[in-house]
Amino acid sequence: MADTEAPVASGNKVSFRFILTSERTQPYRVVSIAEEAPFHAVLRFAAEEFGIQSVDSMAATTKDGTGINPAQTSGNVFMKYGQEVRLIPRDRVGAAQ
Repeated sequence: MADTEAPVASGNKVSFRFILTSERTQPYRVVSIAEEAPFHAVLRFAAEEFGIQSVDSMAATTKDGTGINPAQTSGNVFMKYGQEVRLIPRDRVGAAQ
């Protein structure tokens, strides 16, 4: 019967610091979210906070420049990459400044 039970939410939260790297001042927002939340939804919220129209038009990277796959839970992203996430609008990806 254990196979048919729904997963129990742990109630734990993780916090991310989203930095908009395309701006010279590099503004940031801190978001606390349940660790079971899909990271794609967290990215969508962060994009809206910065006024980015579509989450599909930006890249999420670590401070080292490693790309983050949004198709995982927020808890997994936090454990793999840490708290800091950099957002780069796609029109700026690979552009020299």
